[in-house]
Amino acid sequence: MTATLMQMPIAEDEIRTPVPETMRLRAARATDVPALAALIADHAAHHGGKAETRLARLTEDLFGDRPWLTALVAEKAGRIVGYCLLAPLYRADLAARGLEIHQIFVAEAHRGEGIGRHLIGLARRTASQMGCTYLSVGAATGNFQAHRFYEGLAFRPQPVTGMRYLQAL
Repeated sequence: MTATLMQMPIAEDEIRTPVPETMRLRAARATDVPALAALIADHAAHHGGKAETRLARLTEDLFGDRPWLTALVAEKAGRIVGYCLLAPLYRADLAARGLEIHQIFVAEAHRGEGIGRHLIGLARRTASQMGCTYLSVGAATGNFQAHRFYEGLAFRPQPVTGMRYLQAL
């Protein structure tokens, strides 16, 4: 990633598309955790998996003494219909803070309403307010719909090199 790619340009559609009056975008609150957990389970099922989310752990990771994630939500008629989970990143070679869009998901009944686009806009603003210079997001190799979505919002594909290794602690 070069320094020029580190900037977060605002997509033209984001400027022209105001948030509908029926939708509210905001940072999640502790009282949202059960609804978030349900949508996280829907996200896992949508991708053929099963979520193992525990309410206490999610609450701790979002609102504990040392929060690990930031959650943004889209609300319609008092009900959370979409979310975006953000995790911190850092590029030491560029001394640059960033945020990873760890997950973004919209309930099936509300897809096509622009909720994902608005959540990305809120993620951009949140990252900027946190002193970040970039957002990162991943999508499965064959998920062409997601590729088009992110590219339409001015995300640029980056080459993936090497392997990622994990070690259980």
